[in-house]
Amino acid sequence: MNILSEIWFLLCEMSPFLLLGFMLAGLMHEFVPNTLYTRYLGKPSFRSVVLAALFGVPLPLCSCGVIPTAMGIRREGASKGATISFLIATPQTGVDSIIATYSLMGLPFAVIRPVVALLTAIFGGTLCNALDNDNVDDNLNLNANLNANDGKKSTPTLSSSSKRLRRAFAYAFGEMMEDIGKWLAVGLVVAGIITAAVPDSWFVVFQDNTLYSILFVLLFSIPMYLCATGSIPIAMALMLKGLTPGAALVLLMAGPACNAASILVVGKVLGKRTMLIYLVSIVVGAIVFGFGIDHLLPREWFNAPISHYAACHEEGVGLFSYLCTAFLLACLVRAFWPWKQGHHHHHHAESACTIYRVEGMNCNHCAENVRKAIAAVEGVEQVEVSLHEGTASVAGSAKEEEIMQAVESIGFKASKSPD
Repeated sequence: MNILSEIWFLLCEMSPFLLLGFMLAGLMHEFVPNTLYTRYLGKPSFRSVVLAALFGVPLPLCSCGVIPTAMGIRREGASKGATISFLIATPQTGVDSIIATYSLMGLPFAVIRPVVALLTAIFGGTLCNALDNDNVDDNLNLNANLNANDGKKSTPTLSSSSKRLRRAFAYAFGEMMEDIGKWLAVGLVVAGIITAAVPDSWFVVFQDNTLYSILFVLLFSIPMYLCATGSIPIAMALMLKGLTPGAALVLLMAGPACNAASILVVGKVLGKRTMLIYLVSIVVGAIVFGFGIDHLLPREWFNAPISHYAACHEEGVGLFSYLCTAFLLACLVRAFWPWKQGHHHHHHAESACTIYRVEGMNCNHCAENVRKAIAAVEGVEQVEVSLHEGTASVAGSAKEEEIMQAVESIGFKASKSPD
């Protein structure tokens, strides 16, 4: 029961800020033109690297969803350095996770986290421009056009403000809930187990040696999949057990920034040298900034939120937090209700179509980018992608090899279904 009560309290603490963050992310998704992200990133310059990092920091994309998005801006003409900068900055933060970080870990972490993501991304992008500045990428020389401007944002005058607000709301509390919800739940469960079951002084042994603490966290956070929001309660719980603030920042950086799957995809699509630069930039940034926080900044900045959290735990939560939690849970239930999973392909039954298995899709951004890649292949008349089933149904006269090549060009694996 202690574990359940810890999970419930963490959820109540975070829910008002999560809802605010989701809503802001929905507004950005609907009202910020995607051409803004591709217009200034073409030249292999320091300016394009900085702009890519600045564009990436507020976007609510996970380390799997950012891969096809980054390949899209690469195909639109972004330099390799700008692409790597975007890949590093985007999954570490997001307007939703920044606000959620403030809810549990306080203002210092909420400010430092996006700043560190920005600086690490600039370092990685600049390093890529210096060491791997190949403007022509054979893996991306396809006719598929992943123009992120496809759809609603290219013609904003055709929609009324009320319709666009409804779309923003639907994205925030529909698609984002589907993408982030399960990882948020995993993070809360892990945090609850740590808080209830791990001894309070478990990490004190590492406090005299920051390097061991940082390396320990890096060892398990890099290959794991952790979203920017789901990593927050885990970092908070580990700090309650004695983990240093610098090591907690490493978890917040390295966990969301990459995982085993994203590392392999970057290597396949952008090349092994770029993959190495991508990985080294994240590791070096995590170690440098982790050390900096533990040795250069006042420990009181980071201990105060922990003390506040403990005090709030004793006092309980208010009515507003309960209402926000109830609404958040309702959104999560709706997002994962089983009846939603069977609605995607029924109207294809009347027309001949080919079904492909697509491996590696983890969120709606992945599915949408797969859809765009296939739709751009010559001869494709209609395409629908099911995230839940991991399939793409394609109607038309397009060649199977070209369809699979288009999917694989953005980092996923495709094969024809035996059906």
